Amino acid sequence: MIRRMLLVAAAATLVVGHVPPAAAQAPVAIKVSYQPSLYWAVPFFIAAEKGWWREMGLAPEFSTFAAGAPQVAALAARAWDAGGTGSAPAVLGAQRFGLLTIGITNDESRGNAVVARRADAERIRDNPQVLKGQQILLTTNSTGEYAVLACLRSWGLDRRDVTLVNLGQAQIISAFTAGNGLLAGVWAPNIYTLQERAQGVVICDGKAAGATVPGVIVARADWVREHPDRAAAFLAVYLRSIAWQRANRDETIALMRRFYVQGGVTLDDRYLAAEIDTRPTFTLEEQLRLFSRAEGASTVDRWLTDLGAYLVSTGTLQQAPDPTTFATDEVLKRIAADPRLRAFANNQ
Repeated sequence: MIRRMLLVAAAATLVVGHVPPAAAQAPVAIKVSYQPSLYWAVPFFIAAEKGWWREMGLAPEFSTFAAGAPQVAALAARAWDAGGTGSAPAVLGAQRFGLLTIGITNDESRGNAVVARRADAERIRDNPQVLKGQQILLTTNSTGEYAVLACLRSWGLDRRDVTLVNLGQAQIISAFTAGNGLLAGVWAPNIYTLQERAQGVVICDGKAAGATVPGVIVARADWVREHPDRAAAFLAVYLRSIAWQRANRDETIALMRRFYVQGGVTLDDRYLAAEIDTRPTFTLEEQLRLFSRAEGASTVDRWLTDLGAYLVSTGTLQQAPDPTTFATDEVLKRIAADPRLRAFANNQ
């Protein structure tokens, strides 16, 4: 009798041990938000193509927004659980809705730029003072505006010296192509669109102006608190895409092309390659280092502090939130502590 019981128990252990974790239960729905045709959103698309969401037991329901401000505003209705956005909207969301920053999508400092028409570029570079009183088309409360203001400071100017015109990115492309505004503050891939349609030339970007512009992975605090396993699985899927992209450049470009076309953007492959080459991404271990507070303020803390100061300077916020209250590595650590999740996130 004892021998039979041991055999049955051993058989049960073997069966359970061979059930894939995601197959043990039906995938659970999560609401994922992002902005279409952006480089940092490509991992969401790749994960869907590769079946990685289901492998982690998730069934994403995607919603898209033209920019970060309306994306964050949708949190008032709890319209989404997690997603990607710009760092300026992330700080805004932290202050107004308790939004958490749980990861970094990429360093898009070179992907947020000030574009001039080719005929104007040289004279502006030679004497930025010619910008006084001129119109700059941009999207307010965005990383694009953050880069524009950093560029103005690098030229010895500030927002009071110019006229800032608030438009959506699609409106900026139409207006600038039609001859409106002396400069345009845009982010990639809209930079490349202006280069093609309006003989646009980048005369400054966040990196050149000394402003680091991170993109971030965000999640509602209550969702993370109620569903920590789902939050970890969500972030692990994103990180796996990042690790896979590094090892599969050509296929990544092919998938990027399809993803961008779905969002209404068609780009030459040289621009898709430029996206990869100018937008550093971060693996699990690299993310943990960026978030580490072992020696004081983390790298992410410093980035988000600067973004908060920008929002205060524009009058959008009266006081910026302390990054230590909303930028957290707890989800990253949860992945790192779980051998299965860690291997998955590292594409192993």
